[in-house]
Amino acid sequence: MDIPDEGLRTGDGYVVKVPVRWSDMDVFQHINHARMVTLLEEARIPWLFYDERPTAPLREGCVVVEMNVKYQQQLRHDQSPIEVTMFIEKLRSVDFFVGYEVRPAGADPDSKPAVVASTHLASFDIETQRPRRMTDAEKDYLREFLREA
Repeated sequence: MDIPDEGLRTGDGYVVKVPVRWSDMDVFQHINHARMVTLLEEARIPWLFYDERPTAPLREGCVVVEMNVKYQQQLRHDQSPIEVTMFIEKLRSVDFFVGYEVRPAGADPDSKPAVVASTHLASFDIETQRPRRMTDAEKDYLREFLREA
C-alpha cells in the first residue's frame, strides 16, 4: 500500500502528497469519486493523528459527521501524487470543519484546485462511544490552521 508523506505546514494550511493507485481510476480514466473520498482521508490522517506533537492531534478520536466534494477539473493517475492542502474552516468546542484543496502533482499552489471539499468532524470518546469536548491542546492545534473566510 502506498502511504502519503508526512506532510508540510505552509501558510495556506497543511499539505500532504498522496500517491494515486492504478485502482483509484474509473473507466473514464480519472479518479473515482469513492476513491477520492478515501484519498482525502489518507491525507487527513497524518495531519490530525500523526503530527510531530504527541499531545495536540486528535488521537483520542473523532468521527466524520458530513462530507462534501466538488470536482472542478478531472484528476488522473499520471498526475500523482496529488497534493492535498487542508485547513480549518470553522472550530467549535466539540466539532470542526476541514477544508481541502486538491491539485495534481507539481501544480502551482495558487492555481485553481481540481477538487475542493469539506468534512465536518466531531471529537469522539471511543470508550464511551459519545461525542466529547476537545481539549485546549486540540483546539490550539487546530487554530494554527484556521483560515479566515
